[in-house]
Amino acid sequence: MVRAVRAPSAQRFSTVRWTARMGAVTAEALADRQGTSIPSARSRLVAAEREGLVSRQRPLTAQPALYVITGAGLRACGLHGLGACRITPSNALHVIACAGVAVALEHCYPDHRLLSERELRCQEGDPAAPLASVRLGHGPGGRPLFHRPDLVLCPARPDGGLPVAIEVELSVKAPRRLADICRAWARARHVAGVIYLAPPDVERALERAVELVRGGQRIVVAPLGALAGGAQSVGISFAQAITADP
Repeated sequence: MVRAVRAPSAQRFSTVRWTARMGAVTAEALADRQGTSIPSARSRLVAAEREGLVSRQRPLTAQPALYVITGAGLRACGLHGLGACRITPSNALHVIACAGVAVALEHCYPDHRLLSERELRCQEGDPAAPLASVRLGHGPGGRPLFHRPDLVLCPARPDGGLPVAIEVELSVKAPRRLADICRAWARARHVAGVIYLAPPDVERALERAVELVRGGQRIVVAPLGALAGGAQSVGISFAQAITADP
C-alpha cells in the first residue's frame, strides 16, 4: 500500500524541489542558496525528512550530512522522472561539492538556468543531438559512449548563446582518459566552453591535459573555490564563454 503524501508548503516545496533536482544537498548549501542560517536550513530539511520527502545520510563522518530525495519527494514535486540518487562513501564528497558549486553558479549567473547532471541526463533524449554532453567513442555493440558534465549553465533566452559545461573534478583521472575527455570538450561546438573547478593537485593534471590537446581556448581550469569571489574570479576566458554569441 502506497502512503499518501501531503502536499508540502511553498517553502518546503522549494526546498524539496531543489533537492530533487540536485539529487542530494547539504544544509550548508541550502542556507547559502536561501540566504538563511545553517540551523534554519537544517530544520527545513529535517522537517522534510519527517514527512518522508528526503532521507538523511552521512557516509563520511568528517563531512556534512547529505539530505537525499526520496521517491515520495520526487512525486510530491512532480519530478519522478529524475529517479533516485544513490549516495556512497566514494561519491559523497563529490555530491557535497557539486551542491556548493551549484549555489555559487546560481548567485554568479542569475540570468542563466542551471541544470544538474541528473536533469541533463533526463533532457538529452536524442543521442544524435546532445545538449551539453560529449561523445567518447563507442561501447559494446557500437553503442555511443557519452561523458556528461556535473552541471550546465544554460541561457535563459533562446537567443542567449550556447550552454556552458561545468566539471567539478576532485581527483586525478588516468592521464589517457583525462586527455580523451579534454579533447572531446575542445572539439565540442554545441557548448560555449567548459570550466573545470578543482583542488591544486588536480588543477595541475588538468592543465597538462588541456595543454596536450591544445584546448586552452575552450577549457578553463580554476580553483575549486573560485566562484566564491564572483563570476569574474574564474577568469576572463570563462566570462567570455558565458556571454558568447552562438
